[in-house]
Amino acid sequence: MTADHEEIETKYAVDGEAALPSLEGLPGVVRLRRSRTTSLEATYFDTADLDLASAGIVLRRRTGGSDAGWHLKLPTSKGRQEVHEPLGRAVRTAPKSLRELLVAHVRGKSVAPVATVRARRTAHLLLDGDGRPLAEVSDDRVEAQGTRSGDEPISWREWEAELVEGDASLLDAVGHRLVDAGARPSGGSSKLALVLGDRVPATPESVRPTVSRNDPAASVVQARLQQQVTELLSRDPLARRDAPDGVHKMRVAVRRLRNALATFRPFLVREQGDEVRAELKWLADALGGVRDAEVMRARLLTRLDDERGVVDTTTRERVRSELDTEHARARQRLLEVLGSDRYLALLDRLDELAVRPPWTDRAQEPTQAVVRKRVRKDDKRLRRRLEAADAAQDAHEREHLLHEARKAAKRLRYACESVKEPFGKKAVRLARAVEKVQSHLGEHHDAVVCQARLRELARTATATGEDAFAYGVLHVREELALRRAEARFEKAWDKVSRAKLRRWL
Repeated sequence: MTADHEEIETKYAVDGEAALPSLEGLPGVVRLRRSRTTSLEATYFDTADLDLASAGIVLRRRTGGSDAGWHLKLPTSKGRQEVHEPLGRAVRTAPKSLRELLVAHVRGKSVAPVATVRARRTAHLLLDGDGRPLAEVSDDRVEAQGTRSGDEPISWREWEAELVEGDASLLDAVGHRLVDAGARPSGGSSKLALVLGDRVPATPESVRPTVSRNDPAASVVQARLQQQVTELLSRDPLARRDAPDGVHKMRVAVRRLRNALATFRPFLVREQGDEVRAELKWLADALGGVRDAEVMRARLLTRLDDERGVVDTTTRERVRSELDTEHARARQRLLEVLGSDRYLALLDRLDELAVRPPWTDRAQEPTQAVVRKRVRKDDKRLRRRLEAADAAQDAHEREHLLHEARKAAKRLRYACESVKEPFGKKAVRLARAVEKVQSHLGEHHDAVVCQARLRELARTATATGEDAFAYGVLHVREELALRRAEARFEKAWDKVSRAKLRRWL
């Protein structure tokens, strides 16, 4: 059975004869439990081009120890999402469930063993007063070798501290104790990375130089494209897995790419840039279907919880069932999109776009001269849309125009993020201020959409003879939320409107 685990750990290089320090007296730790020394053996898999290692992904088959099986480790903002599958009988072919998560990274290439790592591990479990495991500190003596002809075996020793149910402060305290004993932080490098060394290809985004105002506009644009293509790819397996925030973060990367192609349109050959942008819209729609269903489900179920006094069990369960069905339908559509040849073709185009963008002559003009004008244009777009919303006479028209203003705010925010290197704190401050405008307009839009959904549910309930009173109560709650969001938006917009925030434009 597949299992997930959020892995948060730190690794330390240590000399062969160093003594592991006492782990007693650490915050919250009441007692220790040392395990017997265990022999572990892992075979690591990758493409011939080491696409997985380049993306920070680890796929291995491990025997020995309490977690023997297939392990897939996917990088996240906090650490790594670890997906486990049982060993099974196959030793050279990963389980289908894991292979399906790697489609965007391997793209039809074969995956085979690239290294073998053997370790003698002694683990120490740090427990609180109730016997709850807070963290595990391991002492590993490692021998490893690549699978290429001529690869020489290497060996080293490392200490590893991994959170179990404790918090980050405990991990920091353990780290200080290990460093005081002579350990050296190893930067989170996996055992595989140590074996492969400089064979792992660097991503374009990781080796690019810092962008200055005197550099060509192409430098700013390409940096943004590389960042977001890398982000999109890193989120793909998490979106397929339905990991927390996986779909949301992938959708954000797609939006940032689309906005970059729009904001910086004069610097790219229009036909090619617009074609990619249209394909990204197709992908964004599939991601948006899942994300919108997630948001609606969470919002309505929270409202139902808050109004238990007026919502009966039948109403609650029917609403939950409908929302779950909508979410499942949207997820199935997304998986079809992510499994299509059209999606893989889009990824190939994005790779090409990030490495060799189709520049126009204007892309070679200095950032200082032309990029700031593009951000200024996005700022004017936001102002025009808000002015139109203020002038609207009809409530529904105003709601629509505020939603369009939200999109413009998001575009301006992303544009400011794109230029934070050459323009520094000025761009960052404006981006943060506009983000608040976007957030409050987003809350306003969510309330409007939720009200519409409640009206649909009420009509269905009435048609089937059910009491629709609860939906009316929830509709009122959303109306109050809408008004609060609009008031907060007005306050946030007052701040954004201040001249000092946009003087640099």
